Amino acid sequence: MVIEVSNLVKRYGDRIALDHFNLNVAKGEIFGLLGPNGSGKTTAINCILALLKYDKGSIRVLGTDMTPDAYEVKRRIGVVMQNVAVFEDLTVQENIQYFCGLYIPEKQKRDTLVQEAIAFTGLEDYVKTKPKKLSGGLLRRLNIACGIAHKPQLIILDEPTVAVDPQSRSNILEGIRRLNREGTSVLYTSHYMEEIEQICTKIAIMDQGRVIALGTKEELKSMIKTGEKISVEIQGLAPEYLASIRALPHVERVQYDKDRLEIHCSGGRHNLIEVLHDLSEKNLSFGRVYSEPPTLNDVFLEITGKQLRD
Repeated sequence: MVIEVSNLVKRYGDRIALDHFNLNVAKGEIFGLLGPNGSGKTTAINCILALLKYDKGSIRVLGTDMTPDAYEVKRRIGVVMQNVAVFEDLTVQENIQYFCGLYIPEKQKRDTLVQEAIAFTGLEDYVKTKPKKLSGGLLRRLNIACGIAHKPQLIILDEPTVAVDPQSRSNILEGIRRLNREGTSVLYTSHYMEEIEQICTKIAIMDQGRVIALGTKEELKSMIKTGEKISVEIQGLAPEYLASIRALPHVERVQYDKDRLEIHCSGGRHNLIEVLHDLSEKNLSFGRVYSEPPTLNDVFLEITGKQLRD
């Protein structure tokens, strides 16, 4: 395991921020940590990095007990927080040089790593540019380059794509996948469910300071009642037909509005076939048909009862 957190408790006065929090991240994983605001994600990350004292529990990172003075372990970790942390008076290259220098004292090796980080994040055309002249997406890429230039074994990314354009977000996500293919383990938090679905090999959902669900995205989706959603374009559907559809196996909820029929199912492997068969038997004409599996957002909402951005 690259991260082992056991029964972690952190209190702020009478408020419990982490309530016997447990987390295990295996080598080679891109591990997604999800939770609504106030669930304890940032507190957990700060404890893992030994930036916060905690009241009870244990933390091991890369096989070593994590303490404030565990400098050898910290040299093998890269951190990219949601608040961009670069020096405005330094150029792109100078920023990456500085942060890499905190870990790599040898100049020749550091120069090579800095050039690799610049190429990796696609910043070749901006090496002499200062941060204030960069777009939001380029600034995020610079922030990532500063965090990964020393080739860490573990990278912790906390909301790395906040407020960036879709193209920059795509570049950042592909960069994270490339780092992972090269052997880096990743702990990743995001408010964008589609990002978590795209890149994470395992996901933990936390609320009120503890993990309440854990698994792959497929395993998490199998835990909930919410299932397939079927949408059918159909005109003039009479109430008796709606009753017939509601009576089909695994149908939980039916909505019909503006010539659009939505059927929400729970479980079942042949829901779409059964719906189409029922409509055909009644000689009903319909247009386009869509079938959507449950999303990670459905999982989150059903398990926590909250929207992710609450």
